[in-house]
Amino acid sequence: MEAYKKWVRRNRDYVHSLESLANGLTWLLPERFSSSEIGPEAVTAFLGIITAINEHIIDSTPTHMHTNSTESSFPYSLCISALKDLETLVEVVAEHFYGNEKKWNFIAITEATKVLVRLALFHNHGYKMLLHGGETPNVENSANASSSPHSNGGFTKPRGHHGHGYLQRYPGQNPWNLEGRALSALSRFGDNARMVSDPTWLHRVQQQQAIMDPPTPVVKRHTLSSILSEKGLHGVLFVMGEVLFITRPFIYVLFIRKYGIRAWNPWFISLAVDLLGMGITSYATGSGDNRKHKQFHISASEKDELKRRKLLWALYLMRDPFFSKYTRQRLESTQKVLEPVPIIGFLTEKIIELITGAQTRYTYMSGS
Repeated sequence: MEAYKKWVRRNRDYVHSLESLANGLTWLLPERFSSSEIGPEAVTAFLGIITAINEHIIDSTPTHMHTNSTESSFPYSLCISALKDLETLVEVVAEHFYGNEKKWNFIAITEATKVLVRLALFHNHGYKMLLHGGETPNVENSANASSSPHSNGGFTKPRGHHGHGYLQRYPGQNPWNLEGRALSALSRFGDNARMVSDPTWLHRVQQQQAIMDPPTPVVKRHTLSSILSEKGLHGVLFVMGEVLFITRPFIYVLFIRKYGIRAWNPWFISLAVDLLGMGITSYATGSGDNRKHKQFHISASEKDELKRRKLLWALYLMRDPFFSKYTRQRLESTQKVLEPVPIIGFLTEKIIELITGAQTRYTYMSGS
């Protein structure tokens, strides 16, 4: 296993290219949306899990980690990614062997598992906003806390661990990454060398030690009590908004089990939970129109996450019963209009066929 890890870390670009090619080819597998879909979905799930494992190996490169990190003690992001890769296979297998109605029991179990893992991640990481449902570690500093590693002007403090993916995505935004602290240590070493009369060899040892073992900020992880005492109502509302976002898919599936996928009740209840959670989070973070009530800043990645969650609302157009009553009719009318046009008509037909096939799967349109 160690040999495989070393190979992946040395050839990360080659690995990413292979993964992209393999994942793209899965859409060309025969019987993609038919009764014999188990085989293609099993291949897709296997490739997805391999991709998640490789990403975890790259992000956990020892040279880019702090050895005293507690956030990496359990691979939450890897676990969530694996569950998301398996959920469609679970749906297909359950429908094949147990029927369309009983499959919702298995989907509910899958969603409940994801809820538990995400809540554990939310708790153990100090109630920080989950990025991409917990698949992406939230390690970016808040906007007003970037000037100092000990600053706590925002809702979160910098963690002691920044994975390799963080260094790649934000190379210039964190002056306290490995390179920045090494340069800082060199600068301090040069200043001290001119002011003290210690032996030269001692300075060389100190320099090497500063580069190899850069100082790690002392981090206090938030708890519910600390959030309540420091942020008051806004902190509690933030936690409530995140919990609503995490539990929304599970609530949706429970109401589908009770009323059926064609009923409006699950659709409206899920939308109401989404709107309520986003409204509470926006108010708590001041990311909406309530600027005067702003109590803490959120990082750029957290702002992008809120935008991503709003974009996910478009999936409600693809969920039954709205899709069956409204969206499908619009797609079919568009297809009829463009059908006489060469090439465009053919491509439109295939795209609509793909959309209609994907819509039949809960996991493709769940947004969870």
